[in-house]
Amino acid sequence: MNTKNAVVTGSSRGIGEAVALEFAKAGYNLVINSRNADELSASKEEILKAIDGTAEIVTIPGDVSQEHVCKGLMDIAEKKLGGLDVLVNNAGINGPEKNIVDISSTEWDKVLDINLKGSFLCSREAIKKMLAQLKKQDSADYSIINISSVHQTTPMPLAVPYAASKGGMEMLTKTMALEVANKGIRINAIAPGAIATMMNIDILQDEEKKKDEENKIPMHRIGKPSEIAKVAVFLASTDASYITGATFFVDGGLTLVS
Repeated sequence: MNTKNAVVTGSSRGIGEAVALEFAKAGYNLVINSRNADELSASKEEILKAIDGTAEIVTIPGDVSQEHVCKGLMDIAEKKLGGLDVLVNNAGINGPEKNIVDISSTEWDKVLDINLKGSFLCSREAIKKMLAQLKKQDSADYSIINISSVHQTTPMPLAVPYAASKGGMEMLTKTMALEVANKGIRINAIAPGAIATMMNIDILQDEEKKKDEENKIPMHRIGKPSEIAKVAVFLASTDASYITGATFFVDGGLTLVS
């Protein structure tokens, strides 16, 4: 019987789906989430197929920029799975590829609301659950993992809202980690570089663009979603029990030259 439970947002495809799959392989039960209910159901079936149906997976469609959705995810983990051990804040969008003078306040709000506000809301509700659970246990090792980006430190032209949201996520990670460091809750971030997901579909489908992108990366290749997922599982494990407030750059060395 599985004994640990994880909530993974934005988990119907790409990095989120890969993260959910790796946690399922590691023996976790899951609450998975995305805004598209059909894609979410398909993701659940793919994960169950890959692990021969050995995990319990609950699907909750919804937009994490909405407070009630974030609260509902943690409530479902408690009610359906019996508790919450890990939260992975993966839900995110790129936003418009525009110069700062052309970005509307609506476009800015949408990116910040999903990428940063959603991570804050889900983390706040997860921490509430974890602290309540801690009162019933002698000790615990809970974990929150924020999927950020190399652009939390490296500027990205024509992406002011996106880069700002990821910069905010770095400090969100550090500050939350500091607040709960003595509570049995570890909070870390993963900053992917170029990864083969739908977010980079324009690069992946254009051989010239793909080659140009790979030439910028010291390892000369675009990363796989599973390479992010394996780091997330490590950070949630007891092997990472003395790590908190850190960001792990998984970028093929991109930030070494950026």
